[in-house]
Amino acid sequence: MQLFHDLTPAGEPTAVALGGFDGLHAGHRRVISSAFAGGLAPAVFTFQTDLLQEGKGARSLMSQTWKVQLLQQMGVRYCWMLPFGEIRGMTAEEFVEKVLAGVCRARRVCCGFNFRFGKGGAGTAEDLARFCAARGIEAVVQPPVEEDSRPVSSTRIRALVEEGRMEEACSLLGHPFAFDFPVVHGRQLGRTLGFPTINQPIPPGFVLPRFGVYASLVDVGGDRYYGVTNVGVKPTVGSDGPLAETWMPDYHGRELYGETVRTELHGFIRPERKFPGLYELREQIFRDRETAKKIIYKL
Repeated sequence: MQLFHDLTPAGEPTAVALGGFDGLHAGHRRVISSAFAGGLAPAVFTFQTDLLQEGKGARSLMSQTWKVQLLQQMGVRYCWMLPFGEIRGMTAEEFVEKVLAGVCRARRVCCGFNFRFGKGGAGTAEDLARFCAARGIEAVVQPPVEEDSRPVSSTRIRALVEEGRMEEACSLLGHPFAFDFPVVHGRQLGRTLGFPTINQPIPPGFVLPRFGVYASLVDVGGDRYYGVTNVGVKPTVGSDGPLAETWMPDYHGRELYGETVRTELHGFIRPERKFPGLYELREQIFRDRETAKKIIYKL
């Protein structure tokens, strides 16, 4: 997949899917899939997500790197992932003329039913179809994907993640909820207590799962290990901010400091709580291990 962070023109005519695609949920995948019909080069036009800064909008459901990997897996040939400021001032018609026709070389444009674009979000899916038709570009507007008689949306999934309802969130996403943040040094208390952990601070702009303990799967260099992940502020021993701390009982490999690993959260086990001491904490974590193993082995 060719990935552009600027308005580099495509090398061939494309069918381009438009959207923020936060989470790449089932509705997003329907839009992107419609760019694979007709023999044109499948492409995506989306926006960069900066997880290092607190944003004004909703917290992100996935990192930029994880989004790119999933788009590659889907077979997308071109992806424009721009800072929103690059096109913020364009009117809806300017966006179609300069970006879709000029840069993407679009012959087909695909979007969701609630797509908005152009300066101030003034353009609708109907406007997109009208402007495209005037330039000989086919426009495909996808209806919502529904589950339980409600549209699948990033907002709905975000709320489920924040409530710790991972099974439901994963069902709407069509893939596990995951994050791939760098592993940092911790206090190594887990190592002294018999369960060495990896620590992944959660950036300010990322969605915060309900604080508590989860059954998880961790991808380390392509190998997957079940884990016990605590999301929160570690009330028994303390932490500087929201953190995902994971113990992989079956992992006995190299130190992972500085590496980026992907952690999937699959099932909520219990809320985060403060224990009287480290012994009680240790005993509870060993009980959590058995619960996590049962959840993961049922997947």
